[in-house]
Amino acid sequence: MPEMLTRRALNRATLDRQLLLARTRLPAFDAVRQLYGMQAQAPNPPYIGLWSRLDGFGHEDLSRLLQERSVVRLVLMRSTIHLVTADDCLALRPLLQPMLLRALMGGHAKRLGGLDLDELAAAGRVLVEEGPLTFRELGERLRERWPEYDSADLVNGVRSTVALVQVPPRGIWGVGGKPAHTSAEVWLGRPLDERASTEETVRRYLAAYGPAAVMDVQQWSGMTRLGEVVRGMGLRTFVTEDGVELVDLPEASRPDPGTPAPVRYLSEFDNMLLSFSDRTRTRIMADEYRRRVFTVNGIIKATVLVDGFVRGMWKVAAKRDEAVLEVELFQPVTAAERAELEQEGMRMLDFVAASATVRDVRFV
Repeated sequence: MPEMLTRRALNRATLDRQLLLARTRLPAFDAVRQLYGMQAQAPNPPYIGLWSRLDGFGHEDLSRLLQERSVVRLVLMRSTIHLVTADDCLALRPLLQPMLLRALMGGHAKRLGGLDLDELAAAGRVLVEEGPLTFRELGERLRERWPEYDSADLVNGVRSTVALVQVPPRGIWGVGGKPAHTSAEVWLGRPLDERASTEETVRRYLAAYGPAAVMDVQQWSGMTRLGEVVRGMGLRTFVTEDGVELVDLPEASRPDPGTPAPVRYLSEFDNMLLSFSDRTRTRIMADEYRRRVFTVNGIIKATVLVDGFVRGMWKVAAKRDEAVLEVELFQPVTAAERAELEQEGMRMLDFVAASATVRDVRFV
């Protein structure tokens, strides 16, 4: 019989791989590679995500990687924007292309009816490779050729068929501007890696999020029919208290369930909350809190981890020279945990609101 993993054992294993049991001295590039896809719909969450995990991390550590083209932001898993290394961008995009096409056809099939998607992709590629374009600019240019179609539908067609990266200054901390796009191949000076394997993607996922069920890998990636792939990989098997079968890398670390977990402030859209299926997602957050964190308009709120589990939400209210970290707890905490929340919160304000002369942590 497979070994059983309790919810706490599963929690500690995943926190360890997500660099949340203790801050590490890893370089930012190595951390991005380890995390294997940081949600990046908004520019700032990856910075906060790395700050929560790395000792000595500064804004320039990620900004420099984006400017040097060592890491990029583009549509990948679940058809959403992720921050990944250049190598992972080139390897993941071909593997995820079928999923992206399914998503496109699910939402735009009727509106793009009669249009040759290969022709649209080729035209879009030419336009963005002449120079980075915003989606509005790209849509206007595409409609010159296909005036009978809506510009947003044409842009979504290109977005789903061409690997479009968002180029700096988008994604640079403290710098505004609308996102402009060019192709990953032009930006990185290399072709997509058509040799990348699904097996390697599963291994990388487990190294970052495991132990996990096959449905977890599918939820994270958007890929389907991974059961046969996983069965042929020689992975170690476990089972949850609810009877869900899990797989894991034989050599992976699985800390003692009693390992202390420090208070951590997770960013909006943190990949920890979006990378598991319904059966195992309680390793991080109880289901009764999900409606408070996952909003109807698609925003995933910033959360607080206490003893390794989501116990509340946070946001920064700033005006003039004042910045207040407002913490909304879902359940009571001990005096020691509250003190740790305050200390970590003040460090958070040092990072996100360095220019504020008045900073405070308030529980609401």
